[in-house]
Amino acid sequence: MRITRSYMYFCMLFGMFASVKAVATDSVTIVLRNHLFIPAQVEVPAGKKVRLIIDNQDDTAEEFDSFDLNREKVLFPKRKSVIYIGPLSVGEYRFFGEFSPNTAQGVVIAKESSDAAQ
Repeated sequence: MRITRSYMYFCMLFGMFASVKAVATDSVTIVLRNHLFIPAQVEVPAGKKVRLIIDNQDDTAEEFDSFDLNREKVLFPKRKSVIYIGPLSVGEYRFFGEFSPNTAQGVVIAKESSDAAQ
């Protein structure tokens, strides 16, 4: 009886996890090189969660900052960092490098799904 009950609990738990659908997340890679974000302008689909992968190729740290996206993250030198944004409404969202605000600047443009570059 005890084995049957344990097996039943296992099946119930497995069924709950198996019924959860994976949410597809779009990814965009931005390179930080010579204190510049490349590309400085990226387009993402509006209404979807997006994963920004920031590849800091500089020898120094930088801090990704965006008041529009409500995000802030230290980007360690020679490492990749991930920042999740969205779902966003259609519009432009500015970001910058706090340690190099005059050069490290960029914008995320959220467009309707059929208009966004993927």
